[in-house]
Amino acid sequence: MSNDIKAGDIVMLKSGGPLMTVNNIGQYNYADYDSAQCDWFIQDKAPWKKEGAVFPLRSLKKAD
Repeated sequence: MSNDIKAGDIVMLKSGGPLMTVNNIGQYNYADYDSAQCDWFIQDKAPWKKEGAVFPLRSLKKAD
């Protein structure tokens, strides 16, 4: 796995963006590579809004 990322880790895209929490690691949508299902929150206005998506592990890094 890329950077030893596991469920519960705080990560971000290598290209930048919000901090995200990894919920699960797996092969999604019949891909032949591991991906991370991640959630994050945005605050445009109250209340906070939860977002989520799946990202290839190779596109993520652990947060500093």
